[in-house]
Amino acid sequence: MEETLIKLLTEYGYPILFVWSMMEGELGLVMAGLLTHTGHMNLFLAIFVAGVGGFVGDQIWFYVGRYNKKYTLNYFKSHRRKVALAHLLLKKYGWPIIFIQRYLYGLRTIIPMAIGTTRYDKRKFAFINLISAFIWAAITIVLTYFLGEIILHAIKYVKAHWYFALPFAAVILGTFYYYVNRASRPKQKLPRVENNENNI
Repeated sequence: MEETLIKLLTEYGYPILFVWSMMEGELGLVMAGLLTHTGHMNLFLAIFVAGVGGFVGDQIWFYVGRYNKKYTLNYFKSHRRKVALAHLLLKKYGWPIIFIQRYLYGLRTIIPMAIGTTRYDKRKFAFINLISAFIWAAITIVLTYFLGEIILHAIKYVKAHWYFALPFAAVILGTFYYYVNRASRPKQKLPRVENNENNI
């Protein structure tokens, strides 16, 4: 399985990286950084592909929120906690949330959709999103490139001592769940999504 994944990433690394970056793709960027470290991918091309993928992915969700209200409302109904948190973050940070949301696991699709449901200027969103996508790609891939040897040794250690990694992963997931659950409890009722037409 592992050899097959490595072979696929080596042969079709850039298309896989593009698709992965369209989704919540930090793991894909880390893999790309490791492949640039080992010489299987070009550093600058990997950053470009990941940046374009991240940009396109968020643009798609933004336009889904703007022009497909029915799907958006149905999607929001099944992610109420995350939507509540997204609204709180939008209210607190405004447009910088376009940068921040790339580092918020589980909110990468919800925040662009939530922005899309407002009257936020689509050209301004696209411009900020483009810059954000390339900064996100560059920081993650370059850091992984320079820390490649340390990360490879860490992966090797985790594979050999996987039983230590399970409690660590449980703590991270538990902390994230607690944060979303606590932060998404508004003190007052949130406005309905379809009536939220103010600028950020």
